[in-house]
Amino acid sequence: MEKNKIHILVVDDDDRIRDLIKQYLNDNNFMVSSAISSADAKTKLSQFRFDLIVLDVMMPGQSGFELTKEIKNVMNVPIILLTAKGEVESRIQGLELGADDYLGKPFEPKELLLRINNILSKNKKLNLKEITTIGNAKIDLNKMTIKLNNQTKKLNVAEKKVLVEMLSSPGKTFSRLQIGKISNVSQERSIDVMITRLRQKIEVDPKNPKYLQTIRGSGYVLWIE
Repeated sequence: MEKNKIHILVVDDDDRIRDLIKQYLNDNNFMVSSAISSADAKTKLSQFRFDLIVLDVMMPGQSGFELTKEIKNVMNVPIILLTAKGEVESRIQGLELGADDYLGKPFEPKELLLRINNILSKNKKLNLKEITTIGNAKIDLNKMTIKLNNQTKKLNVAEKKVLVEMLSSPGKTFSRLQIGKISNVSQERSIDVMITRLRQKIEVDPKNPKYLQTIRGSGYVLWIE
C-alpha cells in the first residue's frame, strides 16, 4: 500500500458507479478501496485506515444511513453520502447522523472530487493536536473522548464539530445560528442542551463555567489558558 496517499473507501452496490468513482479518484492521485455493501465496508474498515468514505445510501441489507451512524459512533472519519432519494429529507437525515457532506445522484465526478478536497482541506486546516487540554480536561479528538477527574466521557459527532471550531478560534463568540450550522442542530433549545453537556464534560464546575461561557445576547465563547 502506497504511503502518504489519501486513502478513500467507496461503498456502492452499483458496479458501474463504484467503478467510475474509483477510476476517477485513482486518476486524481487518490488510493481507493471499494466495497459492495455495508458488511463488505465494515470488513475493509477493520483492515485499513481510511481518510474519507464515499457511501451510497440505498443498498441491500444495512443502509448507508445505518452504516454512517455505526461508523461515527466508533471513529472520526469524514463521510460523503450519495443518494437518489428525495433531496431535502434525505440530506437532513444523513447530516443528523453525522455525515460530513451529501451529493445527489446523478452527479458529476468533478463535483465529488471538489467536495472531497474541501473536506480534506478543512480537516487539515483544523488539524489540532490529538490530545488537547482545556484546564483539567484532556480532549482526545481522534477517540472523541474527554477525560476529567479520572472520568472519561464520550463526545458525540455534533459536540465534536462544535468543539473543533471553538478550539480553532478561542475567544471568538459563536452565535446559536453559527453553532447550529456547525453541528447541524436547528432548534435553539437543542443547541443550549448541547452546550450544557459540553460544559459537564470539560468544566470542573459546570454551573460556574470558567472556559465555555455564555455571552448574554450573543452566544457562547471558549477560553483557553
